[in-house]
Amino acid sequence: MNINLNKEIQYLKGVGPNRVKLLNKLGIFSVYDLIYYFPRDWVDRSNIKPINKVKIGEKETVKGKVISKETRKIRYNFSITNILIRDEKGYISGVWYNQPYMEKIFKMGDEVIFHGKVELYRGNFQMNTPEYEIIKSGEKQIEDNDDIINVNRIVPIYPLTENITQKQFRKIIKFTIDNYLKYIEEYMPDVILKKYSLVDFKNAIYNIHYPESFELLQKAQERLKFDEFFFLQLAYAINKNKIKDKKGEIFNTTGIYIKQFMESLPFEFTNAQKRVIEEIKNDLISGKPMNRLLQGDVGSGKTIVAIYAAVLAKDSNKQTAIMVPTEILAVQHFNNIKNYLKGIDVNVELLLGGTQKRLREKILANLKEGNIDIIIGTHSLIQEDVKFKNLGLVIIDEQHRFGVLQRAELIKKGENPHCLIMTATPIPRTLSLTVYGDTDVSIIDELPPGRKPIKTILFSDDKIFEIYSFIEQKLKENIQVYAVYPLVEESEKIDLKSAIKMHKEWSERFKGYNVALIHGQMLKQEREQIMQEFKQKKIHILVATTVIEVGIDVPDASVIVIEHAERFGLSQLHQLRGRVGRGKTQSYCILVGDPKTEDGFKRLEIMVRTQNGFEIAEEDLSIRGPGEFMGTKQHGLPEFKIANIIRDRKILELSKEAAFSIVEKKCDLNHIQKIKLYDIIKMKYKDKFNLLNIS
Repeated sequence: MNINLNKEIQYLKGVGPNRVKLLNKLGIFSVYDLIYYFPRDWVDRSNIKPINKVKIGEKETVKGKVISKETRKIRYNFSITNILIRDEKGYISGVWYNQPYMEKIFKMGDEVIFHGKVELYRGNFQMNTPEYEIIKSGEKQIEDNDDIINVNRIVPIYPLTENITQKQFRKIIKFTIDNYLKYIEEYMPDVILKKYSLVDFKNAIYNIHYPESFELLQKAQERLKFDEFFFLQLAYAINKNKIKDKKGEIFNTTGIYIKQFMESLPFEFTNAQKRVIEEIKNDLISGKPMNRLLQGDVGSGKTIVAIYAAVLAKDSNKQTAIMVPTEILAVQHFNNIKNYLKGIDVNVELLLGGTQKRLREKILANLKEGNIDIIIGTHSLIQEDVKFKNLGLVIIDEQHRFGVLQRAELIKKGENPHCLIMTATPIPRTLSLTVYGDTDVSIIDELPPGRKPIKTILFSDDKIFEIYSFIEQKLKENIQVYAVYPLVEESEKIDLKSAIKMHKEWSERFKGYNVALIHGQMLKQEREQIMQEFKQKKIHILVATTVIEVGIDVPDASVIVIEHAERFGLSQLHQLRGRVGRGKTQSYCILVGDPKTEDGFKRLEIMVRTQNGFEIAEEDLSIRGPGEFMGTKQHGLPEFKIANIIRDRKILELSKEAAFSIVEKKCDLNHIQKIKLYDIIKMKYKDKFNLLNIS
């Protein structure tokens, strides 16, 4: 980076010691940071309309003087602030709800700009919570009279902190662009610029801050979005290439143990499972370490595919480590795997945080000597004293629940082990392109034969007695029931039913049946005992929190009631619904909720409409939007300044194509061009770069 771009902002015109602190709060410390601090919106002030010419329902920009202001209290907890402005042609109000401090911001006689959607209220024009800017104060002129960057053009709106105005910040940015843009160098190779019709970098930076037209603004956005996606994808491409350069153990896929395992299975794999197994086998005989994500909806049969891979490891004299997020799930996996491998000479062990000291020491000794073929555990597997003789396969279940460093710690216990990541939370294509850019993806998109679709029904809270009647009928048919609540105990702050309170209510309502309670604050042994009794049908109704969200498998539990369903995320609701539908009986998911927001209603409507996990994941992404995932954070996505993985899907796919073409040498670049690109990756991701291929 050019030394001038590293210059500290305190030396820039218009900054000074007080504003330095404010800009530092925004993460701005250098000239480079300022240039890369992009607007969140742009307002067309080249077309300021006379107030009497605005159109109702349209977004408009107007300018006028403040002629009145007031805040009215409608109720004890609700107020309306009204700022009325006038130009030569008419009047319009800016209206803010429950923001009484807005009245103090405006002074009588201030010349202001409002930008927002025009509405008609009692015959008068108004804008609800408009974008606003005070151009000139009624008491005195704010700064100088130079409005060249604030009016009569497309004007940037920046995300700011208090005590610094848009006008002040624009002036600082304008000075920075005018004096330092010349030091910015183009780093993108000409061949990429031409192929993807991208504008040059200086042009993009200038027009993102001060666009000369909306067409040039769009071109600038496309270039900068492309760059954000491109460097992440380039980092992934480099990591994928590094993995290919490593040597991986070649597994034996025709050994005695896999033959015995296949002969012992009481069912046939689905076509989707067969396809995924072939993909895994091809990885395991490639001589390169496998790095594969296995996606499959709840109940699609991911676990049996993982066991298949673990048996191949046994045939190849290699050990398998299976890391899962909860002890309940670890115990369940252990029991299932032991059951599937009954009569086959594969030694399976379970290691938990609470494993007794003497047993733990025995397990660790056997693991180190190579006497254990498959070890299942939680975070306990990444403890320093856990050592393997020949770890060849790492399987991580529900990987999003582990931090990046935790996954790295387990992988480091072997020498380039094969890695299979599993998730029952389907990931949309755009998400997998971004989060798993260097990972091969397999999908089990087919349920085992005989599984009936779960019927999902939405009820309002006042229909609870109808639900109870339905439950009573199902209990008579020997069906078990889950009842799920968002809270363990009642809260004074949130008016929600709690699991503890509702356990009493369910017990009183269904006196002839055994009703039990399970939640995360219980002792581990107590939770395990309850789950065991539920599996053995000693418990008829299990009242629970989301502790049952992952991996609980009770085939005779065919009804789940989720109260306050609007309080749960879509993927969480989908996971909870997956606790039923595991047997041959028709299953039901009853959502009880009263959503107060459009998003809340949308989530529940999607759940009723579809059981397709991938469709639900796409909708979930659209509703919640992308988050942050880089570094050691375990959820979400990279923090993009301007790109959006939902809206900019096409640019994301093109950027991936470009990045991988460079690393795979399909694009002819010289050494200096490559060094430039790699230096930017190191600067962007710093110490996080080496974690990308684990994410």
